[in-house]
Amino acid sequence: MGRDGRGVRPGSESTIIISFVYKGIECRERIKLPPTKPNLKQAELIRSEVLLAIARGTFSYERVFPDSPRAAKFAEFKAESHLVSDYLEAWLARQRKLLKASTVDGYRKIVDYHLIPKFGKKKLSELTRTEFRTWLEGMACSNKRLANIQSVARKAFADAVQEEPPLMEKNPLHGWTYRKKEAPKEEDDVDPFGQAEQAAIIAALPDQAANMIQFAFWTGLRTSELVALEWSDVDWRKGVVVIRRALTTTADAPEDTKTKSSRRSVQLNAPALDALQAQKAHTFLAGTEVFQDPRSRVRWAGDSPIRIVWTRALKAAKVRYRKPYQTRHTYASMMLSAGEHPMWVARQMGHSNQTTTIRVYARWMPSADLEAGGKAVEKFATGMRRLSVDSESKLVENGPN
Repeated sequence: MGRDGRGVRPGSESTIIISFVYKGIECRERIKLPPTKPNLKQAELIRSEVLLAIARGTFSYERVFPDSPRAAKFAEFKAESHLVSDYLEAWLARQRKLLKASTVDGYRKIVDYHLIPKFGKKKLSELTRTEFRTWLEGMACSNKRLANIQSVARKAFADAVQEEPPLMEKNPLHGWTYRKKEAPKEEDDVDPFGQAEQAAIIAALPDQAANMIQFAFWTGLRTSELVALEWSDVDWRKGVVVIRRALTTTADAPEDTKTKSSRRSVQLNAPALDALQAQKAHTFLAGTEVFQDPRSRVRWAGDSPIRIVWTRALKAAKVRYRKPYQTRHTYASMMLSAGEHPMWVARQMGHSNQTTTIRVYARWMPSADLEAGGKAVEKFATGMRRLSVDSESKLVENGPN
């Protein structure tokens, strides 16, 4: 067993070999030390530490002998020999079979732009919460963006822990989320189009695009829902359109809507019905998609092509640029400003409850009615108003005390 039976012997002029038994297998590893007497003593101490760790069940072959070909064989968790980049690539490939294309595309961007550049060359076993915290603290982005990055990483590493056998001993992000202190936002991104702007934009668009944008202004559909809409989704008798699908640039075909609440029936008002009636001349007989790209006369391929047509129209109409998604904000602000009930607007928009609707559009709700609240005063505060008048009269008659 080596020098004096102690499991240590010279290997060459520059190395020492130590021997030990691990998991029933006799192992020999070289230490890069010249085999002098002091170094042989040092090697004996190293071997003693190895044996003690084996006895305690804390020995990691990869950590003690990282360059050994036996490291991968003896890794208690495959994470000790798996690079983060390799794991994340394989994980994304599996997600494609489980999730919508748009969701996987969002995961891909976070993996490619953030996780792999930072952690790709590390092994799964080396990931720590402290390192994640330090990295996130140095990122100049919003808490929403930080949450998205952590959400993808947390899910990926949770799956690694659940593998059989486990690829990681524990998930460094389990039960923890990093947030930085942010000042309250003074403005949100709601920037609706006025009535004159809407008319100018529609007038500047090609026929089919004009019909779609008018429909968007008066239904509040998301862009992905507009391009996935089919004539079979229109219920002319009930005057509603049923939203069942969405189509993004990353998907090859329409998929399920963004959330469960996004599956809904949207009531069609007069301008929305007018847009559908005008669109009939273009696509109704084919009986498939309602709206088409006027340049190719086929279904829009997600929102990217729409932005091209949209940008040209706003420039021609001399309307300040806002994204096409602002058609959705325009619809919500118009409905709420006109006094429609927030719960009804929430259902139309596909929000899970009216809290979201009120939070996002609260500052637009009173803008159309400068006398908002007057009905409540007229109904409930009449007696209080008289009391105030009577008090003022007595004050004038009697004078101040």
